[in-house]
Amino acid sequence: MNSVEYQEFYRRNLPHVQPPESTLFVTFRLADSIPNPLLEKWGEEKRILLAEWLKKEAVEGDKFDLGAKKEAELNFTRRWFRRFEDSLHEAAHGPLWLKEQRIADVITEALHHRDGKVYRLDAYCIMANHVHVVFAPLLTEAQARKMADDAIRRRRGLPATTQTDSSRNNTDHKVVLAAIMQSLKGFTAWRANQLLGRQGAFWQHESFDHVIRDQEEWERVVNYVLNNPVKAGLVADWQEWLGNYRREKES
Repeated sequence: MNSVEYQEFYRRNLPHVQPPESTLFVTFRLADSIPNPLLEKWGEEKRILLAEWLKKEAVEGDKFDLGAKKEAELNFTRRWFRRFEDSLHEAAHGPLWLKEQRIADVITEALHHRDGKVYRLDAYCIMANHVHVVFAPLLTEAQARKMADDAIRRRRGLPATTQTDSSRNNTDHKVVLAAIMQSLKGFTAWRANQLLGRQGAFWQHESFDHVIRDQEEWERVVNYVLNNPVKAGLVADWQEWLGNYRREKES
């Protein structure tokens, strides 16, 4: 993958810079699953927030509190994540292709296929229009770049590359996360569209990701993921939902 293709992919997916050996909570959704008015309101509030902090930074100069800015942005993201989640649970807008078992099976198989190879799969929940997944990446930056490059080469009918760039064998999690999501979403979109007899965007480009920093937060996030169908009123207990999975051992 050349630098232009990488930059384009990163801009679309907006991955955060992750610390080494981090566990990630990632949410991705079907294209057109959030109503445009809600997306427009999110965009407008985000522009206002950024403008306020840019003005504050210009006025305060060296006294500017970068930590407070990051905290405000995090609170904004959390608030809007909840609003998007509520909208997704209502399932009143956009496609619901993941309700079809054959499509959900594609996602399930793809998630497990990568377990132990590109990440340690901790938990996931497949809903009608979105997926929550918790995993810990296992790739180096060089391996991730090769995986992303090979995915593009396969789409172009070219053979996979035979080696990685050992000079870049560190762990840039921005690269790693982007490569994992490109591989996961790219394959499942292709296969699902094939089964549905359609073309065009299957997943929304942007994904939400969050770093899980300790065991307590891991438990809280995994419980949140598994209880999505309970919150949506689809089942009484998370174990009744066919689209749920939790790794048996937590270490």
